[in-house]
Amino acid sequence: MTTVNGSLRPPLKWAGGKRWLVPRLLKLWSAASQQRLVEPFCGGLSVALALQPNQALLNDINPALINFYQQLSKGLSIDLPLENDIDCYYRYRQEFNDLNQQQASATRAAQLFYYLNRTGYNGLCRFNKSGDFNVPFGRYKSIHYQTDFLAYREQLSAWEFFNTDFEQLVLQPDDFVYADPPYDVPFTQYARQGFNWEDQERLAVWLSQHQGPVVLSNQATDRIKKLYRQLGFKLRFVDAPRSISCKGNQRRAVREVLAIRGF
Repeated sequence: MTTVNGSLRPPLKWAGGKRWLVPRLLKLWSAASQQRLVEPFCGGLSVALALQPNQALLNDINPALINFYQQLSKGLSIDLPLENDIDCYYRYRQEFNDLNQQQASATRAAQLFYYLNRTGYNGLCRFNKSGDFNVPFGRYKSIHYQTDFLAYREQLSAWEFFNTDFEQLVLQPDDFVYADPPYDVPFTQYARQGFNWEDQERLAVWLSQHQGPVVLSNQATDRIKKLYRQLGFKLRFVDAPRSISCKGNQRRAVREVLAIRGF
C-alpha cells in the first residue's frame, strides 16, 4: 500500500523514524503550512510526506539515501530480482558498495539501496568509516518488495534534495525548520562522517540563528536540555517508542525533547 490517510507512505524502513511524532508536528505546521519546509536530517522522509509541503528543502549527510530520493523524483522502478536470500543479499551488498565508492550508476545504486533496506537487519542504515554499507542479512520469514515507485514522482519532483553538512544550507527567513539529528547517545555511525557532541552544539547554534519557526527533536539528555534552554528554546517532552531491539518485548519508551523557537 503506497498511501496512508491520503499521504504517501515512507518508501523505506527507517529505524528512528518520526511518523509517531507527526500529530504533534502538524499542530505546529498548521500555522506555517504555506512556508517552505526545511529538514537538515530528512532520514526516512516520514515527516515531509505527512506534512505535504508545496516547497521543501530536504537534506541528509548520507549520499546513498539522497540518491534514492532523487531517483524516486524521476520515477524509479526496480527491475532487478528481489530475493529474500542470504547469498543474494551479500552479493547485492558488495555490488552496492562498489557502485557507491565509484559514485557510478545512480539508478542501479538506488535499486540496490532499496533492496538492502528491505532485506537487511531491522531496516538499519549503517556505514563504516570506509563508506561501506555493513548491515547484516535480516533473516525475515517473508518480505513484501515494491518495484513501482511512480506514485512518488509528482510529490518528490517538487522538492529539493541536498547531500551536505547542515550549515551549508541556505535558509529563507520564514522557513519552517524541523531538525531530527542523531540521538545524543553512543551511536553506531549512520554515515561515514559520524555525528558527535561538537556537531550537536554546532547544530543548536545554527538553529538558534534562524529567524523563522524551528522544531528540534532529540533524546532528552541533561546536556541537550541545558544546551537548548541556554539558547532560548522552549522545551516540551514526549515519550518516543524505541524502534530497535533484538526482542520486541524489550522495546521501551524513550524520553524525547522537542526544542521549539519562533512560534
